[in-house]
Amino acid sequence: MRLESLPGAVAVVLVAVATLVIGTWGLRLSRTTSDFLVASRTVGPGMNASAIAGEYLSAASFLGVAGLVLTFGADMAWYPIGWTAGYLVLLVLVAAPLRRSGAYTLPDFAEARLGSRGARSACSLLVVTIGWLYLLPQFQGAGITLAAALGAPRWVGPVTVGAVVLVSVGTGGMRSITLVQAVQYWLKLTALLVPVAVLLVVWFGDGSPGAGGEAAGGGSWSLPLAEGGGQGLYSTYSLIVATFLGTMGLPHVVVRFYTNPDGRAARRTTLVVLGLLGAFYVLPPVYAALGRVYGAAPARADSLVLDLPRLMVPGLGGELLTGLVTAGAYAAFLSTSSGLTIAVAGVLTQDVTARARVGGLRLPDAAAFRLAVVAAVAVPLATALALPDLGVARAVGLAFAVAASTFCPLLVLGIWWTGLTAPGAVAGLVTGGLGSAAAVAWTLVDGTSPGPVTTDWTATLLGQPAAWSVPLAFATMVLVSLATRSRRPAHARRFLVRLHTPEALEVDRG
Repeated sequence: MRLESLPGAVAVVLVAVATLVIGTWGLRLSRTTSDFLVASRTVGPGMNASAIAGEYLSAASFLGVAGLVLTFGADMAWYPIGWTAGYLVLLVLVAAPLRRSGAYTLPDFAEARLGSRGARSACSLLVVTIGWLYLLPQFQGAGITLAAALGAPRWVGPVTVGAVVLVSVGTGGMRSITLVQAVQYWLKLTALLVPVAVLLVVWFGDGSPGAGGEAAGGGSWSLPLAEGGGQGLYSTYSLIVATFLGTMGLPHVVVRFYTNPDGRAARRTTLVVLGLLGAFYVLPPVYAALGRVYGAAPARADSLVLDLPRLMVPGLGGELLTGLVTAGAYAAFLSTSSGLTIAVAGVLTQDVTARARVGGLRLPDAAAFRLAVVAAVAVPLATALALPDLGVARAVGLAFAVAASTFCPLLVLGIWWTGLTAPGAVAGLVTGGLGSAAAVAWTLVDGTSPGPVTTDWTATLLGQPAAWSVPLAFATMVLVSLATRSRRPAHARRFLVRLHTPEALEVDRG
C-alpha cells in the first residue's frame, strides 16, 4: 500500500470496526425472530428514515451516478430523480397499508393476501433473486473503491465487505443494523458534502469556468435526449418507469416499513426519507460536472468520486479528502449490503433454514437466521469475484426493472383491488419476472452500457425492459384474475379493509 493511501486505509478500518462493534452490541438485544427480522416493530420515524436512506444509498448512488453523468451526460440524472421519486409512489400507494398487513416479508404478505403457498414460493424466489442482483454491485463497488483509494487487489473489497456483513448482521439482526445504517447515512452525506464544498472553492479559485479548457463531450452533454431520437426517448421513459415503480418492490426497502410501530409512522418515515434522499442526490452530479471540467477519464467513471479530490487538490489535502470519500463509499457498501442480507436471510429463514434439521432436531431461530445470512452473502460474493467489471449503476438499474415488473403489480393490485387471485398473481409474477430476467441475462452477456443510444430496437428494448415488462405484468395479473374469479380469496375484502383502516380508528372501535 502506498504511504499516501494511509488516510483511506484508516477510514476503511474505522468504518468496519464501528460497524462490527455496533452489530456485536446488538447481540444483547436480539433474541426472537421478530428482533432479528423487524426489530420487534419499535423503530420510530426519524431513526427509521435515516436507516432507510442509509441502506438505500448504495454503490450505485455513491459511485455510479457521478460516473454515468460524467460519461453520458444529463440523461443519466434520471437515475437519482427516479430513485427519489419512487418513495413518493411508495408513500401514496403502499407504505401504510403494507405496515398494517402485519407481515414480516413480501412472501408473508402474498400468502396472507392470497391464501396461497404457491404465491408465497414465487415471491420468495423473486426476493432472493432481486436481493442477490442488488448485492452484486455492492461487492463490485467495494472492489473498485479499495483498488482506487488504496491500490488493493480488486478481490479485497468484496471479501472484506462480505466478512463484515456476515458478522454484523449475523450477530445483531435488524435491531443493531438499524442504528448502523442510520449513522452511515450521515457519514455518507458528510463524505460527499465536505469534499465537494472544498472542490467548488478550488474551482472558483481557478478563475475560469472551464479550468483552462472546454469541458469534454461538447455542448450537447448537458442537453437531455440531445441526439437520442426514438430510442433515446424510449430508454428515458423506460428508466423512469423502472425507478419510479421499482422502489416499492425492493425487498430491503419494503422490510423497513414492517419495523414501524403503525401505518401513520410508516407514512411519516417515507416523508422524511424523501427529504434525506433529495439532499444527498444533489451532490453526485456536481462531482460529474467537475470531472468534466477537469478532464477526468471516462474509462475510470465508476471511481470518479474517489479520483477527483486527488486530481483537483494535489498533496496531503487531496489524500485527506479521498480518505473521507473512501469512508463514505465503504459505509455505502456495508449499509446497503446489510439491509439486503437481512431481507434475503429473512425469506430464507422462514422458507428454508428454519425447517432444516440437524440430528433430527429443528434449528433454533437464531441459528437458522445465521445460516441464512451465510447463504445470502455467499452467492453474490462469488459472482462479484467472477464478474468484476459489470457497471455498478447498471446492475442496480436491472434490479429495479425486475422489482418493478414483479412486486409492484402484486403490491398495487393486492392492496387496492379485491379481485386479485392467486393464479393471476403468480401468472403476472412469472410474466414480469421472465421478461425482465431475459433483459438481465442479455445485459450480462452483451455487456452494453446504459448510456449510448443505439439504433437497434432489440438492444434498446432489452437494455431498458420496464416500459413493456411492467404493463405486461399488470395486464397478465388482471386478465388471469378475471378469468379465475372462482379462486378469489374469501377473505380478500376483509383483508383490504384491515389494510386501509387507520390504527386509531381500530382502537376507538375496540
